[in-house]
Amino acid sequence: MIHPTRTDLLQLKQKADSVVNSVAILKARRHAVIRAFLDSVRPFVRSRDAIRLDYGKALAEIHLSEGHEGMAPIESLAATAPREVGVTVEECNALGVRYRDLTIHGPFVRSPAERNYGYTLTSPHLEESIHLFESIVGTMLEIAAFESKIKMLGREITRVTRTTRVLEERVLPRLRTDIRTIVESIAEREREANFRLRRFKTSRGSRGGSC
Repeated sequence: MIHPTRTDLLQLKQKADSVVNSVAILKARRHAVIRAFLDSVRPFVRSRDAIRLDYGKALAEIHLSEGHEGMAPIESLAATAPREVGVTVEECNALGVRYRDLTIHGPFVRSPAERNYGYTLTSPHLEESIHLFESIVGTMLEIAAFESKIKMLGREITRVTRTTRVLEERVLPRLRTDIRTIVESIAEREREANFRLRRFKTSRGSRGGSC
């Protein structure tokens, strides 16, 4: 309920000023988060493109190897040459946005001598496909690190944008409407008071003249 008093008018003006300041702060934050988002997206896109190219090459090489050696030797090598993938997950903070970052303990690409099998018995196509798949593992983990950060930054951009829009399109117009209503009401009361005062003075002057 609107109370058309000067006190309420002052309070509404202070609220409107506060909302305007909040909108300015939110817009500045959104710009900062968008910059951080774009800085993270660029390497993310590059990593995805690199995986797409390497994966296509790796599939082509392993298909050639399968044609020369058959699938059984390839499956046997996969069973006899396992490895551990070292990854540490930690909580990070960027502009107040919390996300999970990955620390990758590599390298993931091994030399033929480190793969625990006689590489002289394999074809160059198989060795090349193994090399490419191991490279892809490292790149995919890098993408996972970027993806978590990008996802949380994207959510923050959406949240800040939604809050800014509510303040600009709902809260601030309503406050300004209430301010205008109170200003008009006060102005109307002042006009009525001035009119009554003039009538009073006129009436008093008329009585004084008749005496």
